[in-house]
Amino acid sequence: MIDAPQHPPTLDTAPAAARVRGYLQGLQARIADALEALEGPAGARLLSDAWSKPPGAALQGDGVTRIMEEGLVFERAGCGFSHVRGARLPPSATERRPELAGAPFEAMGVSLVFHPRNPYVPTVHMNVRMLAAGHPGQAPLRWFGGGMDLTPYYGFEEDAVHFHRCCRAALAPFGADKYPRFKQWCDEYFHLRHRGEQRGVGGVFFDDFSELGFEQGLAMTQSVGDAFLAAYLPIVERRRATPFGARERDFQLYRRGRYVEFNLVWDRGTHFGLQSGGRTESILLSMPPLVSWSYRRPDATDPDEEALTQRFLLPRDWLADEPG
Repeated sequence: MIDAPQHPPTLDTAPAAARVRGYLQGLQARIADALEALEGPAGARLLSDAWSKPPGAALQGDGVTRIMEEGLVFERAGCGFSHVRGARLPPSATERRPELAGAPFEAMGVSLVFHPRNPYVPTVHMNVRMLAAGHPGQAPLRWFGGGMDLTPYYGFEEDAVHFHRCCRAALAPFGADKYPRFKQWCDEYFHLRHRGEQRGVGGVFFDDFSELGFEQGLAMTQSVGDAFLAAYLPIVERRRATPFGARERDFQLYRRGRYVEFNLVWDRGTHFGLQSGGRTESILLSMPPLVSWSYRRPDATDPDEEALTQRFLLPRDWLADEPG
């Protein structure tokens, strides 16, 4: 006898989920509008790819992937919204919550990665999300995660300071401890352990966050999401017209290899999506369109490229000279 397909148990999260979903969809729309405005009338447009999981799939739910390729400013830029439910939390989500192993769950979020064409414009990543899980008969637990981080190929102090200043301002209403905690968490998380180097100049990162309760946790997550455009767009405008040639392009593609290595080897979000049966195209929208690896590539001799690893790709207090 063949068992009928198992449907994910329904968690009693409908009112909370509706609020979070509405915010996330609005955030995705605002970011998409800003992206197309940067491209200008002659630039690329975002493809909107709506999807839903078929009956009987390991996950149930839906989402929208917004993707731009071959733009004037952005070689590839993806911003995805997803809202899914599953019968069992994957192992990557229960490392810190072993009591929820095997519990049904609901997850939703917006995740983006922008890969600019000009090597002097940094790659950026941002993610905000909510998860809820609980065993049958238990009230569901809800927690938040997210953050944003900047990955330059050619470092500029003023860019890193501006980005971190925006991160600190977004978290300030929720306690003076949040920015230093989440900045350190970001430095520790976005570290390529097999290379012994940072992925970029950091930002803020938080995960499994529930200590402020639902209302304040959601407000903090929204504040981080809302701060993204102010943190990143001025940097793009400042660097997008910087002249570059084959040397800078080669270095950009080489350094993009580090980005791919982190996402595939260490990133918990990538592992969560793949382990839970998520949509592969949406999970891997963070991949750059072009990348290169070189076997035992010699250390950079150009002073700006040498400065990347010696001054920028290391944990650093970018706001040390600023009050607050």
